[in-house]
Amino acid sequence: MSASTRDLRWAKAPDFAGQPERRGAIEAQTVEDKQEYLDSGMQEVDCKACGACVLVRKNTYKHTSIQWTSDPTRRCHTFKDAIASGQKSALKDGCPMLHDSIADAVRDGTITVRDAEKS
Repeated sequence: MSASTRDLRWAKAPDFAGQPERRGAIEAQTVEDKQEYLDSGMQEVDCKACGACVLVRKNTYKHTSIQWTSDPTRRCHTFKDAIASGQKSALKDGCPMLHDSIADAVRDGTITVRDAEKS
């Protein structure tokens, strides 16, 4: 079987084309999941070192989700230095100064931990 034939017959998930009610339910759940996992509970935190604003969600004390609101290589010195030394920003583990700013925001109550009991 050629690759193009295999591509036509195989998909990671069925599309439920013949089941419009099920397809609609899946699409609605996808919208709900996107809201829950990507948008819900995000709070602004400014890095005390460079002033970059990021969106943060603390699910537990150990779990932190961070979404940059702008390109970190334009503002954050840690990311700028990584790029200057040839490292790819996607491989950068993060910025310790930003992590400190987030920890301070948790301590002073600026951001909340969603499930402090699981930490």
